[in-house]
Amino acid sequence: MKNERAIPELQVGIFSAEVISFTLNGLYMPASDSLRVSGNCIVFYDGGSIVLVSGDREIEYSDHLVLIPVDPGSSSFTLQDVIIGLNFHWQRKEDQSFSGCLKFIAGEEMIMAINLISIEEYLKSVISSEMKATASEELLKAHAVISRGWLLAQMEKHRNLDSEAGRYDTNFTTDSETVRWYDREDHKKYDVCADDHCQRYQGITRAATPVVAKAVEETSGEVLIYEESICDTRYYKCCGGVTELFENVWEPVSHPYLQRVVDNPVQPEGYDLDFDKDENIRKWIAAKPDAFCNTADKNVLGQVLNDYDLETKDFYRWKVTYTREELSELIRRKTGIDFGMINELIPLERGTSGRIIRLKIEGTLRTMIIGKELEIRKTLSETHLYSSCFIPEKIVSDDKVLFVLHGAGWGHGVGLCQIGAAVMGSKGYKYDEILMHYFKGAKLEKKY
Repeated sequence: MKNERAIPELQVGIFSAEVISFTLNGLYMPASDSLRVSGNCIVFYDGGSIVLVSGDREIEYSDHLVLIPVDPGSSSFTLQDVIIGLNFHWQRKEDQSFSGCLKFIAGEEMIMAINLISIEEYLKSVISSEMKATASEELLKAHAVISRGWLLAQMEKHRNLDSEAGRYDTNFTTDSETVRWYDREDHKKYDVCADDHCQRYQGITRAATPVVAKAVEETSGEVLIYEESICDTRYYKCCGGVTELFENVWEPVSHPYLQRVVDNPVQPEGYDLDFDKDENIRKWIAAKPDAFCNTADKNVLGQVLNDYDLETKDFYRWKVTYTREELSELIRRKTGIDFGMINELIPLERGTSGRIIRLKIEGTLRTMIIGKELEIRKTLSETHLYSSCFIPEKIVSDDKVLFVLHGAGWGHGVGLCQIGAAVMGSKGYKYDEILMHYFKGAKLEKKY
């Protein structure tokens, strides 16, 4: 029997600025009055209010403004200079178009643009934004399920956090250690953001092909369930051969369906995957063991990676080199702590994928332990290291000291490996088989 529950609506935070220029491609009306606006417009912040400029009209609103399309089927809006890839190596600006309603909220002397959209229409863009719309149908269907499930799980988590007493902490700091993780709890005025912090969403700019629309429609309402709860279905680019535990990346909560998975039908021979032992992780990272995500197939990579992602060529195994001076200055700027000259980078604790959870930084002036994985990645790169799964090597010569990071994988490593899933799709695996590979013990269920 078909589930008749309504399709959820959500609010997607696109970007914020002091002034936002946009174009209304069709007639729109503010929710608070009968005004009709279209064409080129501007909004800006003025003393806690939002000022809308349309043609020769200048209208002041309170702390929010919602523009509703008169004809939703034929209308869209275009936001100018949207930042994508915020704080990543490929950060850039582009104009982006969206369907649905356009909402502006004021705060901290900035204006935030928000898209009000149906979750299923949102997913058609997410699938096309996260990867090429030409990816295999089974991969697209698998991604539709996990993107939908992740979003619904986050919305439920957000509601629970709002209803609970006390504060939700993601940052624990002492004189000798800082542990921080980054999730989406900082989004208080909308459900999700439009960038990689949540899910990459670029509206109708990344036009959904018929195969993407078909993948979303054929899985409409489907999510993964574990013990009657919607699974928090995380994903990333490349696991590096083994996936990571949820609690090693985010809050200390164990999810049975987010456990270590070897990204291979069989465990690679000749490797001990007990990565608590230094010799095992060194051997693992130094080699390129067989795995679904260990591929150089341009056809597969061209399906799952957008043009700016293809700029990253070495993702299964990679290397980054700093002089001692470069590393010391980088860490000082990124942490705000003067360590002096860096003497050592010492991994203290690793997760099941080999990703470092706690890293000791020893300097001539200060020693400090940092974690978790994204804090480590942000500290040791101008943007982000590809992952925290790396071996630090110190090379001392007569005239200089180098620090070389030998790494594996791209992303946090929890849940579905997008490149691995793309390879599985190309090999003929069905979308439920792909999902069951990465989310052990979960089951598919239609929620609406």
